[in-house]
Amino acid sequence: MTTDIILGLLWRSFWETIWMTGASGLISLVIGLPLGLALVITGRDGIAEQLTVNRILAALVNGFRAVPFIILLIALIPLTRLLVGTALGTTAAIVPLTIAAIPYYARIAEVSLREVDRGLIDAVRAMGGNRWTIIREVLVPEALPGIVAGFTVTLVTLIGASAMAGTIGGGGLGDLAIRYGYQRFETDVMIAVVIVLIILVCGMQWLGDRLVAKLDHR
Repeated sequence: MTTDIILGLLWRSFWETIWMTGASGLISLVIGLPLGLALVITGRDGIAEQLTVNRILAALVNGFRAVPFIILLIALIPLTRLLVGTALGTTAAIVPLTIAAIPYYARIAEVSLREVDRGLIDAVRAMGGNRWTIIREVLVPEALPGIVAGFTVTLVTLIGASAMAGTIGGGGLGDLAIRYGYQRFETDVMIAVVIVLIILVCGMQWLGDRLVAKLDHR
């Protein structure tokens, strides 16, 4: 296989991976962060303690996190077909990636939110702040560096998961590595995919770390 063909395949697969990771990561942030907040505020001694609700949410999160991604990928094929009309391709892969990432990120966000100084919450309460004020002015701002760091970890994890989605025709770098590197014994393609994945992960982690450093004023 010529260098031009390899570069063309890599370029297309790279952007497919970016699309899958970006879309599923954004949805996991939009849903996972509120879910993490709900786990914190409804927990014991939370600002809206509802232990029954908390246990139900925790059970759902733990249930989805317990299923290995490759099994979830296959089990969600009917749902994926229902939502996007097909179980193949990059857009289809976004469905299982998102469902796997939401509970994962929710737990990471929950850990960051629980580390917020309880004294700050009590101080806002003493000044007459309501629940929304506490969330907006204390919980999220104080936990923001951890929230961003956790989101970076989630994106890196999604890159690996998107590569796994290539096993069932999900597209992206994983699909390229399997179809050409493994099935056709194109070792140069496999090596190129590994190098691109390493650069992508390191670049994403570097950007995330830089953003966290800017947000963390402690």
